[in-house]
Amino acid sequence: MPHDNIGVILPTLYRSHYISQLNPEMDGDVVVLGGWVHEVRNIGKIVFILLRDHSGIAQVIGKEGIVPDGVIKSMNLPKESVIMVKGKIKKNGESKSGFEIVPSEIVNLNPLESTIPFEVTGKVPADIDVRLDNRYIDLRRLETTSIFNIQSTVLGSFRDTMVKEGLTEIRTPALVEAATEGGADLFKVEYFEKKAFLAQSPQLYKQLAVIGGMDRVFMVVPVFRAEKHNTVFHLNEITQMDAEIGFADHNDAIKLLKKTVKNIINGVSKKNAEDLKRLDVVESEPVVKEITYRKALSLLNANGQKMEFGEDFTREQEGTLCNVLGDLVLVKEYPRSVRAFYSMPNEKDTQVCNSFDLLYKGLEICSGAQRIHIPEILIRSIKDHGLDPDSFDFYVSAFKQGAPPHAGWSLGLERITMKLTGMQNIRECCLFPRDRVRLKP
Repeated sequence: MPHDNIGVILPTLYRSHYISQLNPEMDGDVVVLGGWVHEVRNIGKIVFILLRDHSGIAQVIGKEGIVPDGVIKSMNLPKESVIMVKGKIKKNGESKSGFEIVPSEIVNLNPLESTIPFEVTGKVPADIDVRLDNRYIDLRRLETTSIFNIQSTVLGSFRDTMVKEGLTEIRTPALVEAATEGGADLFKVEYFEKKAFLAQSPQLYKQLAVIGGMDRVFMVVPVFRAEKHNTVFHLNEITQMDAEIGFADHNDAIKLLKKTVKNIINGVSKKNAEDLKRLDVVESEPVVKEITYRKALSLLNANGQKMEFGEDFTREQEGTLCNVLGDLVLVKEYPRSVRAFYSMPNEKDTQVCNSFDLLYKGLEICSGAQRIHIPEILIRSIKDHGLDPDSFDFYVSAFKQGAPPHAGWSLGLERITMKLTGMQNIRECCLFPRDRVRLKP
């Protein structure tokens, strides 16, 4: 069963049960089901309807023409007709589920007026762009349903962990006056007489919340990046799951991240076993291996992938690290030159900073660091990264009035969903994706 809470608001006029709640032991019970016609098969005078709701598929069996007119006009309904079925459960050992539904009433709730754009059963493959152009149809595919069942568990496990660890949920602005991380990849917005941008990160604001005394905060927020990527790993609107903790360094943030990711993966394994099976994904016990950037560099060079200090990892190199070390690899102490200006320099090795990335099955899913909380160091770092300190005056000022040491991270919802579900394109893991060319539906 995809969700533990299925059934809490039932019954209704159109439904007494979800299909996943039915079983052969309910033989003789009368149920009301709502869903879509997945398939129709005729064998002589016997008609089989495969009825689908978001939890599964049930077989409805009847004889055409023997039920009083007006109750069932016909069982030969077009595929994807949305219907209500009232009938008795009949135990049937030959059926895949061990039972079938013998209908006394079938109501076509909204007769189709146009042709369905692609085959929902998957018997005829459809191009991903066709499916995304008609996402409301694509969401009827059980495979697509499973992706978002899993994503729902990811969000729930993240929030549960944050609350249990004493973090407070906050909301941060989507509209900002200046770049929150530097760089030029921002979407411009008209904001009355001012120039504004869509936020590329909640980074500065979650830090301000910690400095303001909230101490430990988390959020689930959309962020926007005007990067002209056209790859299977990038979107221009993504959802971040962020955490920021005060009176802490990067080691404290890493400890919280490891616990969170383990809870997410274990939560999906437990709650979404049927969804994982449908997607042909097997999850193993989550074990996080830690390695410094310098040691990762040596490992890659030893495996024939030449890399110099100060370079960031390529996708191939991230894949190699996971192939050698395991599904979950946390790389820490990156060179300062490849990290954000607010990353705290390491006391023992000034070439690196107290930063980290988490790789999962060959893909970076999370990035974090201890933040600079000393104004003088922060101003110097802003200049070192080629940015103008005046543009961050409001930010730097906050650290002049009692800012504690703090650290945090950001976990990409679509990316971790992609790896949990085995999808090859991140667009599959966003309900209505926004990329370089897609702005609807």
